[in-house]
Amino acid sequence: MRWIMAILLWTGSLQADPVAEVMTAAQAAFARMPSVVSVARIEGHCGADATVNSQVVYCTTSNEILIAGAAYDLPQAPYLVAHAYGHAVQVQHGVADFALREIRNRRSEEIMLRGLVERQVDCIAGFLMARAGLPEAALTDWFDVDPFAGAHWGRNPLHAGPQVGIGLDARAEWVARGQTGDLSACAPGEFTAGLLLEAVRP
Repeated sequence: MRWIMAILLWTGSLQADPVAEVMTAAQAAFARMPSVVSVARIEGHCGADATVNSQVVYCTTSNEILIAGAAYDLPQAPYLVAHAYGHAVQVQHGVADFALREIRNRRSEEIMLRGLVERQVDCIAGFLMARAGLPEAALTDWFDVDPFAGAHWGRNPLHAGPQVGIGLDARAEWVARGQTGDLSACAPGEFTAGLLLEAVRP
């Protein structure tokens, strides 16, 4: 069973839900953002198999972020979802198209280029977490290794999606840049922040 996540109400009062707060912040900041859908397990959805990230993925085919129910209440869940939203921002606002053109034209530099993509995604994640009013992410407390080194976004089938790790320290650095609230800081190398700044709402 799955459901679209929303801010939960308990006995008539608002109950804090950090994942829902990230979703609300993303949808307020950018157009065409996906909803977050909780599923019992990632495998079996959008062409995901056992090799795909088991906690969260972004399916571009359906424009949905899927999160495993077991991951939803983890302290790192808001970051996991914010990272998926970073990919959604790139896909919906032209950055992914630019990156794909560069990768096709420069196959020998694919790993480097995909690393730039991931850095910008984590910077967007930090930006969205800041917009949601969440505390600074503690990636090195939550993870021992890079949580997004495997396939975690792309078209159906997800098991064929891009795979590249940038290391935990690099992820923490770029999340921290985004958490300053300055989206112009999300410009790793030749991937400028121009398209992001054009797309973001005040």
